[in-house]
Parts: sequence; structure tokens; C-alpha cells
Amino acid sequence: MSDSFTFDGVASIMVEDGAAANLGRIMADRYAPVKTLIVTDAGITSLGLADATLASLEKEGFTPLVFDQVMADPAESIVLSAADLAVQHGVGLVIGFGGGSSMDVAKLVAILARGEQALSDMYGVGNVRSSRLPLVLVPTTSGTGSEVTPISVVTTGEHIKMGVSDRALFADMAVIDAVLTAGLPRHVTAATGIDAMVHAIEAYTSRIKKNLLSDTLAIQALKMLSGNIVRACEYPNDLDARRAMLTGAMIAGQAFANAPVGAVHALAYALGGRFHIPHGHSNSLVLPHVLRFNASVAAPLYAELATALGLPGQDAAQKTQSFINWLVDLTAATGIETRLRDMKIGETDLPMLAADAMDQTRLLVNNPCDVSESQALEIYQQAW
Repeated sequence: MSDSFTFDGVASIMVEDGAAANLGRIMADRYAPVKTLIVTDAGITSLGLADATLASLEKEGFTPLVFDQVMADPAESIVLSAADLAVQHGVGLVIGFGGGSSMDVAKLVAILARGEQALSDMYGVGNVRSSRLPLVLVPTTSGTGSEVTPISVVTTGEHIKMGVSDRALFADMAVIDAVLTAGLPRHVTAATGIDAMVHAIEAYTSRIKKNLLSDTLAIQALKMLSGNIVRACEYPNDLDARRAMLTGAMIAGQAFANAPVGAVHALAYALGGRFHIPHGHSNSLVLPHVLRFNASVAAPLYAELATALGLPGQDAAQKTQSFINWLVDLTAATGIETRLRDMKIGETDLPMLAADAMDQTRLLVNNPCDVSESQALEIYQQAW
């Protein structure tokens, strides 16, 4: 880890219960009233979760327009449809309201609405040349950290996930409101919470850009998330637990926005692309197996995380084993499925997944050690 580093992030972060219901007032302190596109999903609108936000915006003179066609693993066509709507109505502000998929789409729409660059030219790292509209992100799940990252993930073709990673995707503001996450189902709470923990773990072990600040955030996030995930699963309306999960996910997001994730995410994206397993759950399915694979190189770092969490062990190898066992036990305590076979994935599907994972070069380059296709297959076999 170098003593020299650059750390980027969202300019303004608000953590406040009930903030979403007063978003109009918050926006009025920062922006002139304009037509505003709310990018979300049909579940949010059907539950009325955004109703108070829309009323607040209208009260302050903003003209909200809702695009609620976002789905998990959003396709390029969804992104382009939302962007077309923004252009058609002359939108001047974009708000991403929902889970990671809605926020990812909102980031790209804020750029595409300018009409200065095609989406196909943005894939990869540092390829955005366009300006963008003002962008505010409001998460309704506690896991993706998308509200504070410069990354959007899109499904291209039938199975492949592609990422756009660029500083231009950092929002102007993230609004963290625990009220929005109260009552989330247990499975969603578990999957998104483990996703956030993976962000912290992989940021701490990132090969290229690991730094002092991302390390500090990763440890704090891991403590907050692990200390509250089971309670949030068992008591879905516990606002203290919900706030800790949402804040921990945001902090982990800042960590991996600057020290990018690796092989856990690469192998998880293959699962999501082929079998449409929610991203957080995909991460949890391969997590302990990737960590065992990485241990030959990353054991000293896993041992540091174990020490920070108060886990036992006399040396790096023992502490690494304690850390992995602790993660396995914590995942089981949430009640989430832990084997690929539990997700109706056949053993004969594993070579295809290993081949797909090799396409995630943007992520694999950050892993503590190289991963070949045959090694990826072995990890999937262990997870099966």
C-alpha cells in the first residue's frame, strides 16, 4: 500500500431519518426548481414509497416525472428509454430513488440526457467525456453503496454485465434515510447486507488502489454491518439497526469506490448475468470460496480484519480461518441460501460460468492474486 493516494467521492452526504419526505426542501436549498426525473422501479411506485418525496418536490416548485421501469440487472434498453424520456421532457435534474439498479440507471441517464456521448462509448474505466445533469441519489436498500460510487453496471446482450466507471458518475448528493428501509424482507436485507460487507472486504484487499482512507472506512463499515445484519433481518422495523446498515453500506461504498472490488464480484456477476440471482446473494454464494483461494496472498490482510473484529487466532493463517468461518456462520444466521445447487444451478453449468467470469477484467485486475478460468471453475465447484 502506497502512502500516496487520491480519494474521490460524493460532494454532499446527508444521513437523516425522514429526509426523503422532505427532499423538495432539501433540493430547493441547492437548485432552482426544474423538471426532475425520478428513476425508480415499479415496486417502489406500487408501494407508494416515493409518494411523500414526489409531493415534497411539487410543493417546492419542482416538476417530477417518474420513470419506474427499472428492473434488476437493468438492460441497455432500460437505460436508453429513461434517457430518451429525460431528453423529451427537457429534464434539468435526475434523482435515483431505489436499489442499486435504479441508482445505476440514474447515473447514466444524467449523462446521456446531455446528448454528448453514446452509452456504448462509456463502458470501461475513465471513458466518459460528456457533462451531466445534477444528480441526487436516494437508496432504499442497504447494500450496493451505489449512492456514493462512480460505477454503473448494465446488462448487455443476453448475459453479460458491463460497467461504466468514471468520476463523472459521482452524484452531487446522497440522501441516507433509514425510514425507507424499514420493513425490508429478510432475504433482501440479508443479500444486500452481505453485498455491503463484501465491498468492505474487497476494498481492504484491493491490489491496485488500496489506501489508508479506504482501509479505515472498510473496517468501520464491516463492524457496523456485521453487528447489525442479523438484528435487521429479525426485526425489520428496528430503525437503529436499519440506520446502521444503511450508513455502513454507504461507508463501504466509499471504500470500494476508491479501492475497487475483485474476484468475488467478478464471479458474482457471472451468476447474475446467467441466472438473474440478485447481486448481493450472488456475492454471498461465492464469498468464502474466493477468500480461501485468495488466502495464499491475502492472509495477512484477512488476519488484520479478523483482529479488528476481535476474532481468535495465533497467526495469520489461524486468523484467516477464523475470519472465513465467521463469515460462513454469519451468512447462515441470516437464513439466506448458501450453495449454488440451492439456486437450481446445475453442476454442468459451472464451466459456462467460469468462462463468463473471465470477461470481468475490470474487476479481476483488482483481486489480490490472478484468477484463471480453471481456477474460477474450481471456486464454483466448491460453491456448488
